[in-house]
Amino acid sequence: MKEKMTGLFLILTFVFSGCFTQSNLTKEEKATRKAQEDAQKQRMYESAVSALNDREFVLEADRIYSRRGRTAYVTSTTNFVMVNGHRATVQIAFNNTVRPGPNGIGGITVEGLVSNVQTKTSKKGNIDYSFSVQGTGISAQVNISMAAGSDYATVTVNPNFSSNRFTMYGRIVPLEYSSVYKARPL
Repeated sequence: MKEKMTGLFLILTFVFSGCFTQSNLTKEEKATRKAQEDAQKQRMYESAVSALNDREFVLEADRIYSRRGRTAYVTSTTNFVMVNGHRATVQIAFNNTVRPGPNGIGGITVEGLVSNVQTKTSKKGNIDYSFSVQGTGISAQVNISMAAGSDYATVTVNPNFSSNRFTMYGRIVPLEYSSVYKARPL
């Protein structure tokens, strides 16, 4: 019995020692990890900026804010703003709806032509990217704000003929790396 307890103690010691390796890192190792994380964030930011400039990007949203400030956490594969050259798609699909909606997945998908693209970069590197989109089911002004050093952004869609403005928050991903599901458009 004593041998079994000793063996169990050794196994538990081995298992739990792996759980605390993060706190046992030296200052140099922590600094190296921090530098690697910062470099990765910078690469993702530069990739997002390049995608914006090329007009081939998707903002994959994981949150939607109503104009009254309510937050809905959503699936990024079905909630997005996509720009592919001179075409844009805006799709919203709420996870908890039992109605299929016009797009078949519980929301709405609209497409249109992009015009009036404007990009402004502040001295700190923050980017404001805006464009108009006109199509069968959409006529809106789209404004994207991305903080320097991050690929996360906020997009606000302001319809031209109503006050049903909404805001989405998520990552800007180059179109070729995006994994969104585009449903049936209007």
